[in-house]
Amino acid sequence: MRNQRKGAAKSARQKSSSRKNLKASISSQRFSSSNLKEKTSADKRRKSIRTEVREDFSSRSGSRKKFSDEKSNEKSLKRKDFPKKSIKSYKTARKKEVDKKEGEGIRLNKFIANAGICSRREADTYIQTGVVTVNGVTITELGYKIKPGDRVMFGGKPVIGEKPVYILLNKPKDYITTSKDPQNRRTVFDLISGVKERVFAVGRLDRNTTGLLLLTNDGELADKLMHPRKKVVKIYHVELDRKFTHAHLEQMREGLTLEDGFFKPDDVSFVEGMDKKHVGIEIHSGKNRIVRRLFEHLGYKVVKLDRVLYAGLTKKGLPRGAWRYLEPREVGMLKML
Repeated sequence: MRNQRKGAAKSARQKSSSRKNLKASISSQRFSSSNLKEKTSADKRRKSIRTEVREDFSSRSGSRKKFSDEKSNEKSLKRKDFPKKSIKSYKTARKKEVDKKEGEGIRLNKFIANAGICSRREADTYIQTGVVTVNGVTITELGYKIKPGDRVMFGGKPVIGEKPVYILLNKPKDYITTSKDPQNRRTVFDLISGVKERVFAVGRLDRNTTGLLLLTNDGELADKLMHPRKKVVKIYHVELDRKFTHAHLEQMREGLTLEDGFFKPDDVSFVEGMDKKHVGIEIHSGKNRIVRRLFEHLGYKVVKLDRVLYAGLTKKGLPRGAWRYLEPREVGMLKML
């Protein structure tokens, strides 16, 4: 009798232990799965795209919604959050560093790039070909530094070092991004006719595409933002001629093979609160007409294409056709990319 009781107790303990092991195994598979982690990350990215496009659409409709995240960013940047002594010592050290660099001179390629003629890399090529002179002497040495008062000539014309200018424009339709057009069409530079400095567009938007466009005379920064390695994020709001199917949505997320090779967007999502004709797409590529070509490959016609985010900059508070100078913190953010 006693042996029977011991056997029953042992059997009960084994059953309880097996149940616990089974539960632990299921829990481990459920919460440690890499697929679940990837799905969560993708869901967050898609929510970000939907939110960005929806907020831009609301602002164009006259919405006066306030964005708490902007306020929190502004508060975090206020001086009261930092000790005054630290700010003063930092400014002093920074001024000494700048003065020291100015005393040593500035690299010739950087001087040419800051004048808005070309990027630093292109300036090096021009210097080596002998088209740049300093005080009447042809310079072909890379890394050559000029000092205040030196006269720099590029192709026989004086190079005037300009103050760096950074402009954010909300491009309207039927404007092109080139400075000169043989057909005398309207250009984005007609919209900023009051700007004295000579600037150029960082990248391009075709004539029918609207939205964010960065203009500057900082060749170094422009070259940096357009380099594929930096993977500068761009979000577009796409309006199609008919509803985009879920099957095509999943197909585009997996990537498509176009005439110039395979391409996969960072993410694609329907715009929340709108019909299925409206799609948000995130990319970092600078390929020509890539967004239009993706949808055309699946048989859709792009009715409207609007860039609502570029390198962390948005169109909030910037009506169509309007422009503004970037704030120092925004310039700093771009240079840190």
